[in-house]
Amino acid sequence: MENSRASLMFKAAAVAAIGLTAIFVMLVQDPSDTLFGGGYPELWRRTGLAGAPARAAACIFAGVFLLAMGWLYRLLFAPLELLRGVDEVGYIAEDGRSRAQAANEVRRRRKTGELPPVYPNGWYRVLDSHMLERGDVKSVTVLGQQVAVFRGQDGKAYVVDAYCPHLGANLAVGGRVVGGCIECPFHGWQFRGVDGKCVKIPYADKVPEFAKVRCWPSREINGLVLVWFHCDGLEPSWRVPEQSEITRGEWVYRGRTEHFINAHIEEIPENAADIAHLAHLHTPGIVSGVDLRYTNSKTWEFIRHDWKVEWKAEPEPNEHCSQMLVKHALTVFGRHWPLLDLDVKARQVGPGVVFLLFEHSFLGRGVIMHCVTPVEPLLQCVSHTIFYQNSIPPLVPKFILRAECIQFERDVMIWNNKTYMSKPILVKEDSAIQKHRRWFSQFYSENSPQLRYQHDTLDF
Repeated sequence: MENSRASLMFKAAAVAAIGLTAIFVMLVQDPSDTLFGGGYPELWRRTGLAGAPARAAACIFAGVFLLAMGWLYRLLFAPLELLRGVDEVGYIAEDGRSRAQAANEVRRRRKTGELPPVYPNGWYRVLDSHMLERGDVKSVTVLGQQVAVFRGQDGKAYVVDAYCPHLGANLAVGGRVVGGCIECPFHGWQFRGVDGKCVKIPYADKVPEFAKVRCWPSREINGLVLVWFHCDGLEPSWRVPEQSEITRGEWVYRGRTEHFINAHIEEIPENAADIAHLAHLHTPGIVSGVDLRYTNSKTWEFIRHDWKVEWKAEPEPNEHCSQMLVKHALTVFGRHWPLLDLDVKARQVGPGVVFLLFEHSFLGRGVIMHCVTPVEPLLQCVSHTIFYQNSIPPLVPKFILRAECIQFERDVMIWNNKTYMSKPILVKEDSAIQKHRRWFSQFYSENSPQLRYQHDTLDF
């Protein structure tokens, strides 16, 4: 709501400025007469800026002013949104190749290793709530399936299989919302969002009882639309908890990032237990960037991040949860800056949702919802959506999200080029990794989908 008001105020100011400028340049013979009185117009005339050139100069000034105001508004008020493509981060394009070519070559040649099942049981994000307005229909790929996500006129979000059981049209491509139903764009069949039942066939007298589309168990919470997956079709055995500050509007949306990662899903949350990698990969300051060939450059070594981390699984009845406790400190030229000390509690709930809770005495409190959703067996969509205290200037959470994005993209470069080691060589300091793998194994069942091989290609 706060962002909407700011946006409306900016748009109103922009319209007013454009209108006043238009009146100014159309009605004034020489703008300098109005602006500067009697002496300065002579200078304009001597330099040839009177008449039409003066009006052109005023238009250019107004345009530059509006562009500057737009940039300032986006910097200060608009949410930060960084959406990376599949091949945009984590690949090195050399010898005249494009990033896309480099990414395809890595995916084609990489040894995948002996993999765990590719789709763990649990809750997964399909969309952020603000991306789905009332009456909207979105096409999403999740867990190797095409689904249609729509918001009924009752305001509730529903997730159903994308393909109409009649003749296979994609409900999310041209389909429309009718009440709490989605209407097929091909023949107008209407399917109820709550249970997938077909309730209307415009040209038929009777709707068959068996006419229905699969309806995914879903829940909207913490600004996210989530779906439940279980390979055996079992009902949810646990829930993603509510972050009450988001529900009450005390923490508001300040931005999101999105990345696609070519790796097994378990590789990503396993980072929480890989404590040793923080000191090596994430110690260089964020100003040194994300390309691992240059992050240890001596140019930026005067800025260092220090980390103290602990990972542990939670006991019953929250055995599906784990925690990573992080203490961050920043040193500049060897001097510790206590003002930038930050405590982060990363609570993972199931295989696909993590609460990154921030608390700082000066910079305030907030949360980044870190979500990992399998698109295909070895392609993960990872989103970070930040909600922060509405009393804190938006620039603060936007900076935190941007800094987190830089650190995360260093991991992306590793994930996109590594192989999964089912039997890694570990030292005693790596003991948390084995503990994490045992904890994560609870999300696999006997019938969990496995990646199959056919010759040298992947058969999805």
